[in-house]
Amino acid sequence: MNLRRDVFQAIADPTRRAILILVASQSMTAGAIASNFDTARPTVSKHLQILTECELLEQAQNGREIYYHINAKKMKEVADFIEPFRNMWDDRFNKLEALMKNYKPGR
Repeated sequence: MNLRRDVFQAIADPTRRAILILVASQSMTAGAIASNFDTARPTVSKHLQILTECELLEQAQNGREIYYHINAKKMKEVADFIEPFRNMWDDRFNKLEALMKNYKPGR
């Protein structure tokens, strides 16, 4: 049975979010990524596997090395999904801010 991992479960983990931030600006090998964490390399490899299965990261082989890089198209899909919620909360906070500006204590 081939279970597809959920993108939001993948990015719920702080280590995986940190990996995405690391490779956002440049492709990196698993070893280079792992050197940024105080965890065992197999643990980082598991995180990379999950991010790759979710298509948030892509792999490209260069000689003997495999480089990981962001899949911008998939990241945009995630951002597009989240955008309406961000807009809703921005609107709510703006309304609260306007209400608080007009608030007069003791009335």
